[in-house]
Amino acid sequence: MADGGFPRVRPRRLRTTAAMRRMVAETRVLPEDLILPAFVREGIAEPVPIGSMPGVVQHTRDSLRKAAVEAAEAGVSGFMLFGVPEEKDAVGSQGTDPDGILQRALRDVRAEVGDALVVMSDLCLDEYTDHGHCGVLDAQGRVDNDATLERYAEMARVQADAGAHVLGPSGMMDGQVGYVRAALDAAGHQDVALFAYTAKYTSAFYGPFREAVASSLSGDRKTYQQDPPNGREALRELALDVAEGADMVMVKPGLPYLDVLHAVAERAEVPVGVYQISGEYAMVEAAAERGWVDRERAIVETLTSFKRAGASMILTYWATEAARLLARG
Repeated sequence: MADGGFPRVRPRRLRTTAAMRRMVAETRVLPEDLILPAFVREGIAEPVPIGSMPGVVQHTRDSLRKAAVEAAEAGVSGFMLFGVPEEKDAVGSQGTDPDGILQRALRDVRAEVGDALVVMSDLCLDEYTDHGHCGVLDAQGRVDNDATLERYAEMARVQADAGAHVLGPSGMMDGQVGYVRAALDAAGHQDVALFAYTAKYTSAFYGPFREAVASSLSGDRKTYQQDPPNGREALRELALDVAEGADMVMVKPGLPYLDVLHAVAERAEVPVGVYQISGEYAMVEAAAERGWVDRERAIVETLTSFKRAGASMILTYWATEAARLLARG
């Protein structure tokens, strides 16, 4: 029981009203912190809902342009594109075809919004290969790191030619950032930035994404994505990516790896992003649908956790909606 003037220190004084709480808030999420990942699918006439990601669709080229405009109007800063082709093969040919679905979509979005959004593209082969891996395979069926780098260089050139401001090398091949940077510079694309997927873990939370990109994967990606028990390894990857020319770095997934995000943010000399992935999105949506959580509060709370851990950018499927929520307080 308080006696006399005790306790003199009362932290609750700074929690008394909503205005007080806003004034002393240590962490703020802003619309401009957000990046919207979006899927564009070849050969469809209408957007196709993704069953495991309520509210998210595979876009047509037309609906993608509309989504880009809406994101820009909401104050979102970035727009990360993923392509879903009609045809796949062993080397992911559609990923390096200048007329492939992702390259066409990049040209569409740049024509629609210009520089009002930072237009980003996923640089990986998994959406385009018939085996679903992030690289080309050798005679033993293993992902061939160095042969894959050459494919990434080709992808980088066509994505930059199509108008991407930023490329996101996400395949977790050794040396990918340096190889892609050299290819871009040699092609005259010195101003195209690289957003390195520095710590991309082999996670159980990717399931809905694989539906979104119609993944053909059998097996797993444990030989190239980072192993979940390892944290210090992410700092090694950070040092390598920055040395190779990464302009920004990313931790993926988000919520299960907040400790890694914090460690990377403390050490990085470049901007740090985090990807709130499909399984994280799906969990909140499923719980909210059942009435188990307050959906809007859960969205903002998870985004706040990323900022508090040190992220300056957040990729989230809620980006446009969250930007509107944040703008109205």
